[in-house]
Amino acid sequence: MTTRTGITLAICLCLTIPAAAQAPSTVQKEIMVNHASGPFEVKLTPQDDKIDASLGRMTLDKQFHGDLEATSKGQMLTAATGTKGSAGYVAIEKASGTLHGRSGTFVLQHSGTMTRGALQLSITVVPDSGTDQLAGLSGKMTINIAADGKHSYDFDYTLPAVQ
Repeated sequence: MTTRTGITLAICLCLTIPAAAQAPSTVQKEIMVNHASGPFEVKLTPQDDKIDASLGRMTLDKQFHGDLEATSKGQMLTAATGTKGSAGYVAIEKASGTLHGRSGTFVLQHSGTMTRGALQLSITVVPDSGTDQLAGLSGKMTINIAADGKHSYDFDYTLPAVQ
């Protein structure tokens, strides 16, 4: 085997071996699966830097209540289309507070589209964004908007058990 072929083979093997097999073994912490829910208020503030009338940017301020007692601040980008009920948005927000009594911060990433009124929304905890007692947090959140316009959340998450 030539040196060049050997190096290529070594690179291919390194890329196909799972990272866990390459790293020294570690003790896995017990993971706690949980659900949080409650109401929240949100304030959206449009920013005056529109590039195009169909594109927008907003700041968001939220106050979560219930199982998640927190405030968050973030940024949202939006895109409207010429078709009624069709649009898209992305957002990042950083929450600070307590989740079932455990304190810290974490970041949520939003991706939403509306196709002629049908909403698809994904809100995910950014990996490794949890701090303090929320270190190791992962999960997905859903937002519910009632007919009266009030907002609530459902949050399915995992978190390492308290040691």
